[in-house]
Amino acid sequence: DDGDYDHYTNILTQVFIDSVSRINPSRTKAEIALHLQGLLQAARNDDLGRDFYYKILATSNIRTIDFTNPANNTWHCTTEFTCENPDDGANFRPDITCFVNGLPLAFIEVKKPNNHEGMLAERERINMRFRNKSFRPFLNVTQLMIFSNNQEYDTENVVPIQGAFYATTAKEHTFFNVFHEKDEDILHHSGYTDEISDDIQKMILKHRNCIPIKEDPEYQTNKSPLTPTNRLITSLLSRERFLFLLRYAFAYVDKKIERADGTKVEILEKHIMRYQQLFATFALRRKLAEGMKGGVIWHTQGSGKTALAFYNVKSLTDFYAARNTVAKFFFIVDRIDLLEQSVDEFVSRGLMVQTAQSRNELMEKIKDNKPFYNPSGKLEIIVVNIQKFKEDHTPVVIEGGYSTNLQRVFFIDEAHRGYNPKGSFLANLLNADKDAVKIAMTGTPLLAEERASWRVFGDYIDTYYYDKSIADGYTLKLMREDIETEYREKIADILEKLAGDVEVKKSDVKREKIIEHETYLNGLLDYIFADMRKFRIQKDCPAAGGMIVCETNPQAREMFRIFNERNKPQNLAPGEKPFKAYLILHDEGDKEERKGSINDFKKTESIDFLIVNKMLLTGFDAPRLKRLYLCRKLDGHDLLQALTRVNRPYKDFRYGYVVDFADIKENFIDTNNRYLKELHDAVYGRDSDGDDDTAGNPGEALIASPEEITEKLHQLKDVLFIYDTENKEEFRKQLDEETNKEHLLLLRRTLDEAKALLNQVRSFGDDE
Repeated sequence: DDGDYDHYTNILTQVFIDSVSRINPSRTKAEIALHLQGLLQAARNDDLGRDFYYKILATSNIRTIDFTNPANNTWHCTTEFTCENPDDGANFRPDITCFVNGLPLAFIEVKKPNNHEGMLAERERINMRFRNKSFRPFLNVTQLMIFSNNQEYDTENVVPIQGAFYATTAKEHTFFNVFHEKDEDILHHSGYTDEISDDIQKMILKHRNCIPIKEDPEYQTNKSPLTPTNRLITSLLSRERFLFLLRYAFAYVDKKIERADGTKVEILEKHIMRYQQLFATFALRRKLAEGMKGGVIWHTQGSGKTALAFYNVKSLTDFYAARNTVAKFFFIVDRIDLLEQSVDEFVSRGLMVQTAQSRNELMEKIKDNKPFYNPSGKLEIIVVNIQKFKEDHTPVVIEGGYSTNLQRVFFIDEAHRGYNPKGSFLANLLNADKDAVKIAMTGTPLLAEERASWRVFGDYIDTYYYDKSIADGYTLKLMREDIETEYREKIADILEKLAGDVEVKKSDVKREKIIEHETYLNGLLDYIFADMRKFRIQKDCPAAGGMIVCETNPQAREMFRIFNERNKPQNLAPGEKPFKAYLILHDEGDKEERKGSINDFKKTESIDFLIVNKMLLTGFDAPRLKRLYLCRKLDGHDLLQALTRVNRPYKDFRYGYVVDFADIKENFIDTNNRYLKELHDAVYGRDSDGDDDTAGNPGEALIASPEEITEKLHQLKDVLFIYDTENKEEFRKQLDEETNKEHLLLLRRTLDEAKALLNQVRSFGDDE
């Protein structure tokens, strides 16, 4: 009935009033109606639905939703409920709309398998809706969106072509998240996937005017809870899960960005938990309920560990409140730049953030048995740089007893670095409050027996390794490239000549004098300059940047000097564009200069290289960094951390590239095998020897193996065999005559892969 819903938002007004009255029996219907008017007004704001979202979460006045008792809410769904703006007639029509207490909080868009351009076309369609102000009230109310063409994910494509995805609303562009259910039992859980009665099925089919399909075998197949669409719906739209998502899985992020022209603008984004963050949150709550006081969350780089901490400040505040306990949260980092980055991220998500400027100030905050005083009502966290306190060996013990209604929670970031249990501050931290919860987060836990992360902080709470991150599109696989034989021999000759030079050898000169020599560094730069120019042309990406990892600080300084000298106009070939680089060392320039240089590289395409030694090999994210020139050997977590500087998705890159001057192949294989064993032990237990799908494959996804590359080359040749690839014009004519869309898609993927493997093909020495 037209009178039963609001035409600007599709909120079912009568259902809302009846449902919210039941949840708030002490409130009159007039009060509920006034509350509804506040929601309708909030839905029309130009704030991406932030005011509306916070109003439906509020519990202090009128509860809009009963989060503790799902059955106390009213649940509806319908098909093709048109969202039409009464003022201008602009409209769109979701396939399925889901209501909680009359609020259309979720919708589902379903497409046929193998639909034209796959889910990419659906993503562009929803982005167009986001930009249409006529649809803003409808989208401000919507919290969760599901898009599916009922196919399994295609991990070969950089863009989401097929699969079942979930997202939240945006101002302009949305991100399609993949989802993999960790608790397979939920897909068979009684009450979620019970067989629907014949009468209800007939009612639904009659409403859709398609009763005859009930006997079709396709209908029976697609009813399975294990189809891609139904798996996602069951996982995210089960009542308990959906209410949990609604309460804890969304974040409004106020971002400050600097455009290429130097102007600074503020943008508002709405984020939703990635699935690994969701399951880590579930695991953390479960472990804490069992009495856990410490553990490790092992999530690979790029998986959003700071965001995970933010979501769990929300989640654990309520977790402990239900136990009549107040939680106080601390976020521990080990570098000043990470402190600044963390503060910015927490503030942008709406947390009140405190920092400690001295050890005494921090210890006073830790000792304080009272919750933070916060008149604004916002949730709070204190961010601490551990380096400020490591030099002090004075033991700290909380005096005056432990408050039984206070729980301290420490999130320890990048827990693979600087957290020696024999060091002063970590020891103080672990002993100051033995009842505190200590959650260590890392992408590369320490494996050394005496300092293994799990021995310091406790067992693994949740794991998310590179294989999943790459398959999910959050990070890229890496390609390790040997330098070409000609250059390798040239550099070897330079080293041999320098080692035999009388002047270099005298006075017990060490190897450093050789690798810091101008002749040797010129040889390296010869290769790096030619390689980067060729790489950018091959990838059709002049914005791709590089990082040169040096062996010593003096080598980095000398390389930077020679780099600048060679890029002076008088030293360039006619028409040759100069390169520009920044030198980033801990003792070069001051903190603000280094910070400015790093930001320039991230945002300015004219900065071609960063020259480093130890800095920026961890915790540094710049998606345009796609080529790592590794001039020194690394091992263990240091190696994995350095390699993954180039694994962030960027444009249409399929890989991040590592140019290996240092011959890390054996180190990587050894490191990778150790982490695979650790992952196996984390998932299956340290005494498990059984066969499983973790023991042989996950880490192999990080760097493409020679066998994988060879197999891809064979596949490329098979696909290209029927085409004339020697004559571009004949090739074009063949494409003009190709009518099979699947053949064209396969050919496009093949050519993209061939482009990505170009340097590997060259190193194989196989012209064909």
